[in-house]
Amino acid sequence: MIQRRHILGATAGAALLPRFAIAQNAGPDTRPSITVAVQIVSISGTLEPMREQSNVGFRIMPSFSEPLIGIDWTRTQRAEPVLATSWRRIDAKTLELTLRDDVRMHDGRIMEAEDVAFTFSNERMWTGLPADTRGLFVSTTAGAAGKTPPPEAAAISRAHFPNFERMEVVDRRTVRFVNSVPDVTLEGRLTRTTGAIFSRAAFAEAASWLDWARKPVGTGPYRVASFRPGQDLVLEAHDDYWGGRPPLKRIRFVEVPDVASRVAGLQAGDYDFICDLPPDQIPGIERSARHHVVGGPINNNRLIVWDKTHPVLANPLVRRAMSHSIDRQAIVDSLWGGRTAVPRGLQWEVYGDMYLADWEAPRFDLAEARRLLREANYQGQPIPYQLLNNYYTLQVASSQILVEGWRQAGLNVQIEMKENWGQIIGRFEGRGLCDNSNTAVFNDPVAPMSVYAPGGQTWASGQWQNEEAPRLMDALQTESDLAKRRDTFRRLLTLTEREDPAYTVLFQTANFTGKRKDLPWQASKSFVMDFSARNWGGAA
Repeated sequence: MIQRRHILGATAGAALLPRFAIAQNAGPDTRPSITVAVQIVSISGTLEPMREQSNVGFRIMPSFSEPLIGIDWTRTQRAEPVLATSWRRIDAKTLELTLRDDVRMHDGRIMEAEDVAFTFSNERMWTGLPADTRGLFVSTTAGAAGKTPPPEAAAISRAHFPNFERMEVVDRRTVRFVNSVPDVTLEGRLTRTTGAIFSRAAFAEAASWLDWARKPVGTGPYRVASFRPGQDLVLEAHDDYWGGRPPLKRIRFVEVPDVASRVAGLQAGDYDFICDLPPDQIPGIERSARHHVVGGPINNNRLIVWDKTHPVLANPLVRRAMSHSIDRQAIVDSLWGGRTAVPRGLQWEVYGDMYLADWEAPRFDLAEARRLLREANYQGQPIPYQLLNNYYTLQVASSQILVEGWRQAGLNVQIEMKENWGQIIGRFEGRGLCDNSNTAVFNDPVAPMSVYAPGGQTWASGQWQNEEAPRLMDALQTESDLAKRRDTFRRLLTLTEREDPAYTVLFQTANFTGKRKDLPWQASKSFVMDFSARNWGGAA
C-alpha cells in the first residue's frame, strides 16, 4: 500500500522548517520597500483564489494569503505546517488539523476555527455550477452586484476539492476536513491557493463579492493596501504576522507588459526585480555590476491545448498529427539556450514513486504527421490559433516555430492575436487551439490533471471533455495501492496525450528573474515569489 507521506513527502504534521515568531524591532522603520515589474498582476482582475487561477496569481498570493498546509517552494518542495501546526488522518475520508494559536489576520482579528469553516462554506465556494458554462473565466467584473460568488468559484471548487463534504469545527483550535470518498491527496489539495484561509467577518463586511475579491483579508506576512487591475498591486507589511515581522515595509507589483521596458527599468533603478525574463536578455543584465539573474526550470510545463469542438480538431488524428509536427528540442535550444528541457509528458520528477520515467513526449516526426493527416482526410482547412502577445515568456517566438512545423506537415494554422484570456477560452465560434501551462502545485499527478476533469478550466470551458477522464481521476484520487495508481496515471496520460489528445507538452518552463545583487532573496522552484523573512537573508 502507498504511504500517504509519499504524496507530500512529509509525515502528517511534521514540523518542516518551522516558522518562529521574531521579536518586533523598536525605533524607526528602516525596512526597504521594493518594486517588482511583472507582465500582468492578475488575469481576472481579482486577488481571490476562487477566481484567479493563473501563473501570475500563483506568484503573488502567498504574500497575503496562507493555507493550513503549505509547500516550501524555495527549498524542499515538500509539505510544511503553516496555519495548521499538525494534522492526522481520522480515516480514509477525514483529515483532522490542529490550528496555530494567535494568528492575527489583516483585519486585526484572531483567526478562529470558524474562519476555516467559512473559507470552505457554501457562502464562499459552493455556489451552483450552471449548466451553460459559456461565460466562465471571461468576465473581470463578475460579482459587482451582491455577495454571490461568480460561477467560476464553484467550477474551481469542484476541480480542486471534487468530493468535499463538509468542514467540521471540533473546537476553537481543531477542524476536520471531511470528504465523501477516500482520497489519498487530501493533504496535497489543502496546499493549493484555494486552500488559503480568509476572514469570515471581513467577507461579511465587504460591500460586494468583487470588492472583497480585490482586497481579500487573509493572514500572510503582507496585507493588500491597494489593487488597481491593469496597473499595480501594493502590499504593506503585516507587522502582527504570526511568523514574525516581515523584512519589507512595502512591495509594489507594477504591470510592465513589454520585456524591453522591464529590462530598461531595472537598469535605470526604477525596479528592483523584473519577472519573466527571456534567456537572451540574461547576458546584458549580468554585465551590470549591480544586477544578476536568478531562477531556472520550475514545476510548470508549457502546453498547447486544443478545442475538440472545432470541426477540424474534432478528429483526434489531426491533433495527433499536430503534436508530431512540433520540434520541441529546437524550441529548447534556439529560444531557451538549452536552459530547460523537454518533459516526459505532463509530469515532473518531484512526483517520486508516481513519476513514469519511461513515458515520452510525442516524437518530432513529420512523416508520421503527414500519414495521420492522410488518414484523417485533412484537406488543408484553416485551423485558428488564438494567441496572446507574450503573456508567457517568448510566447510569440514559440508560436512562430510551431506554425512553421505545422506548415511543413501540411497543416494550415492561422494565428489570431487576442488581447485577453476571455478571447482565448471564452466559448465563441471559431475557437481553435491556444497556449497554456500547467503546474504541479503539489507533488502528485492529481494536481495538474484535475484541469482535464469536471470543474477544471479546460473541461469547464468546453475545450476538451472525455467520458473516461472523470472515472480515471476518481480512481487516481481514491486508490491507495501504488502499482494501481501508477497504472491509472499511465492510462490517463495515454488518453489525454495520445488517444484523444487534450493538450501536448512543449517544454518545461524556466522562470528567470532579474534583480539587484544586494537584495538577499532566492528564486523558488515555482512562480511563487517568497518575500517572507526566511527568504530575505534571514532578516527580521
